[in-house]
Amino acid sequence: MKKFIISIDAGTTSNRSILFDLKGKPIFSSQKEFTQYFPKSGWVEHNPDEIWKTTIKTLKDVIQKAKRLKGKILSIGITNQRETTVLWDKKTGKPVYKAIVWQDRRTEEFCKKLRKQNKDTMIFNKTGLLIDSYFSGTKIKWILDNVPNARQLMSKKELLFGTIDSFLIWRLTKGKVHATDATNASRTMIYNISSNKWDDTILNLLKIKKHILPEVKDCADDYGQTHPSVTGKPIPINGVVGDQQSATIGQCCFEPGSLKSTYGTGAFVLLNTGSKKIYSKNRLLTTIAYRINGKTTYAMEGSIFIAGAGVQWLRDRMKFFKKAPETERIVKSLQNNNDIYLVPAFTGLGAPYWDANARGVLSGITRDTSPKEIVRATIEAVAYQTYDLFEAMKHDGLRPKIVKVDGGMVMNNWFSQFLSDIVNVKVLRPKVQETTALGAAFMAGLHLGIYKSLKDISKNWNLDKRFSPKMKSKSRTILINGWEKAVKRALIN
Repeated sequence: MKKFIISIDAGTTSNRSILFDLKGKPIFSSQKEFTQYFPKSGWVEHNPDEIWKTTIKTLKDVIQKAKRLKGKILSIGITNQRETTVLWDKKTGKPVYKAIVWQDRRTEEFCKKLRKQNKDTMIFNKTGLLIDSYFSGTKIKWILDNVPNARQLMSKKELLFGTIDSFLIWRLTKGKVHATDATNASRTMIYNISSNKWDDTILNLLKIKKHILPEVKDCADDYGQTHPSVTGKPIPINGVVGDQQSATIGQCCFEPGSLKSTYGTGAFVLLNTGSKKIYSKNRLLTTIAYRINGKTTYAMEGSIFIAGAGVQWLRDRMKFFKKAPETERIVKSLQNNNDIYLVPAFTGLGAPYWDANARGVLSGITRDTSPKEIVRATIEAVAYQTYDLFEAMKHDGLRPKIVKVDGGMVMNNWFSQFLSDIVNVKVLRPKVQETTALGAAFMAGLHLGIYKSLKDISKNWNLDKRFSPKMKSKSRTILINGWEKAVKRALIN
């Protein structure tokens, strides 16, 4: 009988369920997009019930496929958009407010207050994170302060908080399990990454009661079983990892110094630093890469808020093309960027700037400028932002020689080559592109003993294509100087 692991990949714009064989090969995938809500400038929300419905639809599709293949599903792994915050009523299971998405900037004023109170160093030392509305802590506080009855429910011990993984686990198990993993916990700004516990000092500062928080487990662990009313037969949930850490696992970046960069809605560079926490002097984050058998491996991370979301904007708002893959043909049709730069600060700028008030800038346009140049500038911006992160790492004494890439954008060969040229590093693209989903499947398999070790997991990584820098250093310098000028304009706004 064939044996499979299902991975639920709960993303920012869609949910997917993927059926993997035990060698990490994707056999079947089901995907459904869900609605993005922008109620005010800088606000981004999702409907948790829609997230649930789309997840279950894709999960049932995959279970049906496994049945048709006469296979057995051994376990479920879950990976998810991190930091996105849901609070729900423990009795009814209903969310008290929409999910506040990681991109949302509504708590920036409160973050400013915390910075003025000189809480930066304390929070950075405990959590590895900068004070920013990106993280879950201030989002929880906003819901408690602004949603009628939320604090009342909390005082009656009838309120629960979770990132999307916790919310899905709670519903999949019919309220039996309220848990998260160490990687998701490390992105909340209320979790101490040294003690591996929720931090009382920060919880008191934000007026959050500890009893609403989920239990924190290892990435490969026992998260209960799905309820038969949801999946027909109960299926164990054995792997949970935040999406960027999951991609790090899927890319088999298990050695200190190994690095991956994922290009999804946003873009995220993670560098494995082993058992050492390295605190950046250049505004990068220190975070948990994974925790297995109680042992924590750390990472340094740079976060770019807009990558694939920029392509989505070009498609849906600007109507420049109908399908994202068309961008490769468009950018190839131009000889150069004609000195046009787009800084996609649609929800502020992430690392290493951390400026929530920055706004998008399109510079260098003339009467000759067409949608083609704007498309190219949007794609190029993702490589330039990655360069900024690599420069910050270099100033922290870390010089990666190779970057493993994944995510929808890297299927564009032109982009992958341009990225290699701009960061001046070899870029490796794996055969299995679903590395985010794959990482959660690997963790589920590790817990069940299907994989004996991380070394055993590494045997499943295979190269698809290698890109090496070809650009002359003078050309690279000119392009980067143009980008840096454009960023300055965005930061002035």
